[in-house]
Amino acid sequence: MSRASGLARRLLPLLCMVTFTGCEGPAALTTPVAPPAQTGRLIWAEEFTGPAGSLPLSTHWTFDVGTDWGNAQLEYDTARPSNVSLDGEGHLAITARREDYLGSAYTSGRINTNGLFSQATGRFEARIKMPTGRGLWPAFWLLGADHATTGWPGCGEIDIMEYRGQEPGVVHGSLHGPGYSGGNARSKAYTLPGGGRFDTGFHVFAVEWKPNQITWLVDNVPYQVLTPSSLPAGTRWVFDHPFIVILNLAVGGNYVGPPDASTVFPQTLLVDYVRVYQVAS
Repeated sequence: MSRASGLARRLLPLLCMVTFTGCEGPAALTTPVAPPAQTGRLIWAEEFTGPAGSLPLSTHWTFDVGTDWGNAQLEYDTARPSNVSLDGEGHLAITARREDYLGSAYTSGRINTNGLFSQATGRFEARIKMPTGRGLWPAFWLLGADHATTGWPGCGEIDIMEYRGQEPGVVHGSLHGPGYSGGNARSKAYTLPGGGRFDTGFHVFAVEWKPNQITWLVDNVPYQVLTPSSLPAGTRWVFDHPFIVILNLAVGGNYVGPPDASTVFPQTLLVDYVRVYQVAS
């Protein structure tokens, strides 16, 4: 559990090359709807129960240990409980710290289900409370399980939730594939109504993924639907095979820029649960 994933060390620098220069504006809000997955079958779950300071289950998660995963990030991601551990209250805590560590000025963590769990289609959801501060970049995302052989972006990437710590009321959902990755990703923003903030309470972030359709939701409000017809002409829909789950809290990077004097450390991403449901196609 505490070892670095050799596969991830070789491949994950390719996994997060996201700049979002082509993002659409904030989504129009709609009336909350009940997710189909509530009547679907739960096929995988992590509830993060256990004593404070313990590591997440090694049957569910592996660590990526290292720095700069391809986006000029500033943190060194460790397998230490001080960066990734249970809080004893039913949550996973991924904590970014300002500290000198193996040549980096910050530490944090990222975990994934590579080799342990992957799934094609379904509802993937997590209940999360964000950190806050310029230069913080948490994400809940999916990556094609074939990344070792296919490479990125051909394997596909589904960003269920990405967040800039300097924009506490906004999250983004994005799709990356061959010909629509990085700054050309299919992407949309969601803004909490009424001036709400994602760092003051928990919110549920989800995608409902069907063979030819992916829907993004925040607190069961759908705000983006993409299908093969949403892609640029001449590109391929590659979301037809199993994907793995990734949770991380980056510091700095091309998407958010570096922290500044206003950023208070430590900052923690709290995850209440991650659940995957089977949904009707």
